[in-house]
Amino acid sequence: MKFALVMVLLAGVVGSATAADKAMTPQQQRMTTCNQQATAKTLKGDERKSYMSGCLKNADSAPAQKSLTPQQQKMKSCNADAGKQSLTGDARKTFMSNCLKK
Repeated sequence: MKFALVMVLLAGVVGSATAADKAMTPQQQRMTTCNQQATAKTLKGDERKSYMSGCLKNADSAPAQKSLTPQQQKMKSCNADAGKQSLTGDARKTFMSNCLKK
């Protein structure tokens, strides 16, 4: 019985280490940054909730400064490349599909 308990605990530790090794998503990075900023400002309660909401929405920056997700960046780049090549119709669809798969 003790052996089984030790194995379960060991599996949990190994699983935690593996999860910690994975790179954080942009949303997780933003959450960490906003949380650190809210803590530095010693915000509590509703004030903290309001700050976190605005920070996570990137409300403090101008619309042109809002960060794009990696998928949006790829779409913007592929779209610009297709525009430079003056592609239209099926040729553009094919190009965009191939470009976004890269």
